[in-house]
Amino acid sequence: MNKPKNKQLHSSSNIKASSARIRVKDKIRTDGGRQYINPLDYEHPWPSMHEFAKLLTLRHDANRTRHSYYRDMRLLHDYFGCDPVSLCESQVRDYFLYVKTEKGWKSKTIRQSVASAKIFFVELHGHEDWKVFSQIKTKDHNELPALLTREQVRNLLIHVRLRRYRIPLKLIYCCGLRLGECLSLTIHDILGDENKLWIRNGKNHHDRMVPLPSLMVEDLRNYWVTHRNPLLLFPHTGRGHQTPQKVSERMQQANKPMPYSSLQRLMWVARKELNLPGASVHTLRHCYATHLLEGGASLHTIQALLGHKQINSTMVYLHLTHQSEQDALQLVEDLCQGLPR
Repeated sequence: MNKPKNKQLHSSSNIKASSARIRVKDKIRTDGGRQYINPLDYEHPWPSMHEFAKLLTLRHDANRTRHSYYRDMRLLHDYFGCDPVSLCESQVRDYFLYVKTEKGWKSKTIRQSVASAKIFFVELHGHEDWKVFSQIKTKDHNELPALLTREQVRNLLIHVRLRRYRIPLKLIYCCGLRLGECLSLTIHDILGDENKLWIRNGKNHHDRMVPLPSLMVEDLRNYWVTHRNPLLLFPHTGRGHQTPQKVSERMQQANKPMPYSSLQRLMWVARKELNLPGASVHTLRHCYATHLLEGGASLHTIQALLGHKQINSTMVYLHLTHQSEQDALQLVEDLCQGLPR
């Protein structure tokens, strides 16, 4: 693929060249991270779990969701060491008492496990009279996400010396991406002339478009030139000699994106070295939203940029901004002006 001559990452001629190369290569995967298969294809320890996998396939479209529900029931039957269809209500109640008090599961994890068990025992096996599922109550503790200042974000990116790691981290911060959304990007998702970035098949299978800073377009173009993969923006480096030439060759021929663990592990090391407690790759997405809010962006704008379905998910950033505290203080000061003393 020739180096792009226009402002976009790729031109129409390059797209045609890419398509021709893709046809003669193995199928290229654009989804990073762990790959999930349909639970129907699992080796089921009990016939009842096979029937459960069928129901999950009918109900949910994403294999990751199917896997999560199936895993919840697997943990339950592993705990008792028997076919889960043989369990009684008191045993199920004891299990959730165990995971809540002894295992210390978080509220969200317990709710998902309860939902999985309810599908299995009530919908699949007709135990409508069981009261245990309405008895289990969990409450979220409204833990605020970790946050970095702009200076800390800058120092973090300076600390990451290898460009193949620094560029995706910078993009996550500059565009508010989830890790999977970033690593699954292709060259066709970058609309450089329009300063836009397409996020395809994000959470809940939703697409969205976000603004892409001009400097970030230049960074992406210059980074792509180092590997020239026909489709992937962040291809897997693979294993082998770590000379720049060998790494570039493997990236050009890669048919899958960089794995999640590469950036997660790097972030863990950088957090220790820079003393950034609690920071993760996802923290950069939180920083994007919070810093935009401090800069004057509206909640609804940030909701759209982040791809949040509910505004309540976005409102958490109000509690993280220094600017919102200052605005609230000024409003209160104004209220007090002119009142009798």
